[in-house]
Amino acid sequence: MSDSSFVPAVVGIDLGTTNSLVACWQDGRPRLIPNALGQTLTPSVVSVDDDGSYLIGAAAKDRLQSHPEQTVASFKRGMGTATMFRLGQRSFRAEELSALVLKSLRADVRAAFGQDVNRAVITVPAYFSDAQRTATRNAGLIAGFTEVSLLNEPTAAALAYGLNEHDDSQFLVFDFGGGTFDVSILELFAGVMEVRATAGDNQLGGDDVDACLERWVMESARLPESLRRDERFLTKLSARCESAKRALSAGGTTTIAFQHDGHTVDLSLSVDQLERIIQPVLERLRHPVETAIRDARIGVKDLSAVVLAGGSSRLMPVRQLVTRLFGQFPSASLNPDEVVALGAAVQAGLKVNAVELSERVMTDVCPYTLGIATSQQLSADRMSHGFMAAILPRNTVIPASRVQSFAPVRPDQTRIDVRVYQGEARMVRDNIALGSFHVDLPRGRADEAPHVNVRFTYDVDGLLEVEATPMLGQDAAGKPQRLVIQNSEERLSPEQVRERLQALAALKMHPRERMEVRALLARAERLFTQLSLDERDRLGHAITRFELELESQDQTRIDAAAEQLRRVIRDCEADSPLGA
Repeated sequence: MSDSSFVPAVVGIDLGTTNSLVACWQDGRPRLIPNALGQTLTPSVVSVDDDGSYLIGAAAKDRLQSHPEQTVASFKRGMGTATMFRLGQRSFRAEELSALVLKSLRADVRAAFGQDVNRAVITVPAYFSDAQRTATRNAGLIAGFTEVSLLNEPTAAALAYGLNEHDDSQFLVFDFGGGTFDVSILELFAGVMEVRATAGDNQLGGDDVDACLERWVMESARLPESLRRDERFLTKLSARCESAKRALSAGGTTTIAFQHDGHTVDLSLSVDQLERIIQPVLERLRHPVETAIRDARIGVKDLSAVVLAGGSSRLMPVRQLVTRLFGQFPSASLNPDEVVALGAAVQAGLKVNAVELSERVMTDVCPYTLGIATSQQLSADRMSHGFMAAILPRNTVIPASRVQSFAPVRPDQTRIDVRVYQGEARMVRDNIALGSFHVDLPRGRADEAPHVNVRFTYDVDGLLEVEATPMLGQDAAGKPQRLVIQNSEERLSPEQVRERLQALAALKMHPRERMEVRALLARAERLFTQLSLDERDRLGHAITRFELELESQDQTRIDAAAEQLRRVIRDCEADSPLGA
């Protein structure tokens, strides 16, 4: 960092399914902040070490293969649910594991600037539900941030891309990450960045590509179904498929080859084969694109650029699909792995009124339709219930506040139940329930029927407030009732968040200054599990020597043993059919 006295007031964080990054606005531009290993990408993986301490990042990722029962990854898909993830002897919710990742990133910020930063902009998939957004915000609070605001990932990517754009334009952000997919269409005019439409699938990502590849390997190598219950085999298979997928990002052909308990896998894989294998994923990518274009009311030819975000967008079949869909090559000006974090840093700069961003304005939209359950009079003697009445249609520019009036079904009714939903289906049974409350109706004159005004207020952080006011004519006739969504077992209450914060503070975290040592050992242990028995001796000896020198606490001897271990690792990886 160029200014040793500089400390950012707000940081931007890309909390990803596969990797997470932290950045800040400094010296007139967004800057990525490296972790303890000097890298900007921190794998979103958590592992419990043999001494009971918790590892986050590269060291934890390597332990996925050597210690799968003590390691967890891809937990972002569990955000907003009551799903528990087993880690050693303890179980965690997704927001608690995410909080551990965020706490690690917060430590990286402290190491870079000498003190804590307590405000954060955390990105979320545009199509994250209310429960998932609440869980993400809670993860930030559990990690120790005192103020957390949310930013849609494709909007963040657009901010980073639009930073150096000065001409009026319309462009599309194609954000295909490890666990989610979003597409947003934005318009830049006179310094104003406006989201026109957004769509997506929060259960579609690179993990689904891996799943397709894993099924193909099982079938092509004619492996027994019993291996699907072998956790060590599955982690080994997953790692090989991920390596093959990355190798094919530049095209050509690669190999998936390994052995496990007498079973041999040795398969050749080309880009054309990969495209056929992941065809179900490619087909699912089309629908959100079509929805966003239709909602934005523009033609494909009106797009000046297509911006890729998310590591999974590097896949050659995905880039080819994008080129076919839009009739143009996607923009390659920004690293898809980094663009969301850089955009979060731009938003952090906007929050502190950075002078360089004084002429920039950002607007966003509500990703889902929000409304309440209503009834419809089908005939004089027949009433049908459970219809969705939209109050805030999807892609409404936010912040927004809308009100609608609703009458009781029967003239003698004394209260109205307000049931709030999100989704696009006609019937509420097919949408997601957010919460409910009731409003008592006032007694009116015979010629003055009571009704209820229901107001939805939605802010830029994705927070929804529902207010219902009983009315007689044009006048309020009772106390407004407000919706506070805390009645779901899948959500943490403020008290539970405080409890989780205290529990996390009590966990033994692996010291940041020793992360490089632990990462080197984890890398060596992961490689050791991949080698055949006759190849393990040299690496095992180097690991043992390194561990012995660590106990000596003599830094010169430790450095020498570490360098020797790195040489042995490089030699072993060079001999591997997949390389590093």
